[in-house]
Amino acid sequence: MQHITCLRKEIEKHNHLYYVLSQPEISDYDYDMMLRELEKLEREHPEFADPNSPTQRVGSDINVEFAQVAHKYPMLSLSNVYNDAELADFDERVRKDLAGDYRYVCELKYDGASISLTYRNGELLRAVTRGDGVQGDDVTANVRTIRSIPLKLDFTEEFEIRGEIMMTHPVFNKLNEERAEAGETPFANPRNAASGTLKMQNPAQVAKRSLDCFLYYLLGENLPAQSHFENLQKARKWGFKVPPHAAICDNMEQIRQYIDYWTVERERLPFDIDGIVVKVDSLAQQRQLGMRAKSPRWAVAYKFPAERAETRLNTISYQVGRTGAVTPVANLEPVRLAGTTVKRASLHNADQIQLLDIRTGDAVYVEKGGDIIPKVIAVNINKRPENSQPTQFATYCPECNATLIRNEGEAAWYCPNENGCPPQIKGRIEHFISRRAMNIDSLGEGKVELLYDKGLIHDIADLYSLKYEQIFGLEKVVTDEDGNSKKIGFREKTAEKIISGIENSKQIPFERSLYAIGIRFVGETIAKKLTRNFNNIDSLANATLDELVSVDEIGERIANSVIDFFARHENRYIVERLKMAGLQFASDENDSQQKSETLKGKSIVVSGVFSIPRDDIKKMIEEHGGKSSGSISSKTDYVLAGDKMGPEKLKKAETLRIPIISEEEFYKIIYE
Repeated sequence: MQHITCLRKEIEKHNHLYYVLSQPEISDYDYDMMLRELEKLEREHPEFADPNSPTQRVGSDINVEFAQVAHKYPMLSLSNVYNDAELADFDERVRKDLAGDYRYVCELKYDGASISLTYRNGELLRAVTRGDGVQGDDVTANVRTIRSIPLKLDFTEEFEIRGEIMMTHPVFNKLNEERAEAGETPFANPRNAASGTLKMQNPAQVAKRSLDCFLYYLLGENLPAQSHFENLQKARKWGFKVPPHAAICDNMEQIRQYIDYWTVERERLPFDIDGIVVKVDSLAQQRQLGMRAKSPRWAVAYKFPAERAETRLNTISYQVGRTGAVTPVANLEPVRLAGTTVKRASLHNADQIQLLDIRTGDAVYVEKGGDIIPKVIAVNINKRPENSQPTQFATYCPECNATLIRNEGEAAWYCPNENGCPPQIKGRIEHFISRRAMNIDSLGEGKVELLYDKGLIHDIADLYSLKYEQIFGLEKVVTDEDGNSKKIGFREKTAEKIISGIENSKQIPFERSLYAIGIRFVGETIAKKLTRNFNNIDSLANATLDELVSVDEIGERIANSVIDFFARHENRYIVERLKMAGLQFASDENDSQQKSETLKGKSIVVSGVFSIPRDDIKKMIEEHGGKSSGSISSKTDYVLAGDKMGPEKLKKAETLRIPIISEEEFYKIIYE
């Protein structure tokens, strides 16, 4: 056993030297000989088997199904900024909220697939993808094959470390050469290749792709330091691949210098980055700043200027979304842009076409917004054909031929035939089954279309009438815009998972059921606020305009949309069918979200540092019927002041004679 242990430690040392530090000390042959010796000893002594042994890096060739795992800490996205002014606004917000000294850490924004690694007792416990931020896919078996990720550590406290699964340029180029030789379609870019590889069902195949992993953030109850930067240095000593590019910046000038340097130098990197991440260094100050619904307040991502290319606009077509909005699409002469071949780009709406005077046959400039979504941003008038004609926006729906309408004050044209226009119907079903809504497993866009085309579903309520016998064996061949064909259908396991997912969705809470039915302007946050104020779907359906707008953040536009939705007989009928199917359209009486009405109708502004995180304070206000507001006005009832309350807020509260209460006084109000 001692020899096996020594061999494992020695091999892991050389893994770290080779894959993390790029400083190999032995030849590949010597490394292979050590690995073979260890494999032989483990075969001869199976009683000493260890899932974290270096021999397990090759991965099993047994296909795996990804389980959903809830994140202990929400895995949020970063808010983006695109210029110095927006970056300065972020710094100003931080300065006002902290009211004290602070510093930033600047890091490269790696362009890969986000991953969260959990370690317990010095061993890798679990690897989970971002997913929807609340839960993700358990890809531990695949991640164990990545040699730059340590499987064992000297640090035994439980912690989580987050990073990006990457594919370097040399590995990516080699992979695409191999795919081309095999007659397979090359990957568009390293990010797609890394993401696709991470979700492969066969860990042995993942092991062959030579993925890498760069780590950039630690979370846990007992971290080594209260400085983000210091924790990164400690993680590097533990063996994690923490790139050396992070830097402490004390002011905006240093941040700008860092950004300017990497805007140019990124071209020399052997991997892709798409921006710079700016984080407040102190973990205590991070907690003080808190979180928004989808992003932290203590960090932003500065995105590099989008890459631009010139190409020809061949034709304009029109797409219909689930809300009926009609979006014009530019069909382009193919052009390479930010690592991918772009053939289509959004033209947004009729106003944008008119503003840019975009015409068929024009030479147009195309950008990738945030390096992701292609869009036409300008026309090269000097190359315009002599016989070009102004573009006339579509008059009729391209799918159902209904006459398009345009609501006053809105830019988009709409197809009003919401219950007879196929893309709207299928789009609503796809929204309903999505992960953030009803999360019906294995039922994606292609399968929804197949079920719709076969006449098995016509609306979201029809899903709850589906039977295994109806869907098992259904299949069709679909072809994408590049001419690539694939077969989709319902095999045994897929059909079973879908029927099971439909049944399980009946336990999804009211707020997500409300979001899922697709009321216009009712997103996740608005759905939560509505369900906290209306205990069931019937109360909401019968609510008046005044009752709706009295809810925090519900204006007349949202209120009228809710009223219009329930005014339609078809929508009421679908909701009734969903209720009969067993969906949750009422708040749980035991739900702790609403504990009392002590603060009902009260607007409270929270400022300063408290004994618990500020977000927890705001949640308590809502739990007791109040509204947490971000700014002081004449409508503010209380200012809840902690240590280091912002001087501007204090001054305004005193000027408006708003009562200022302490944390202790707040607790007395809600608990006594």
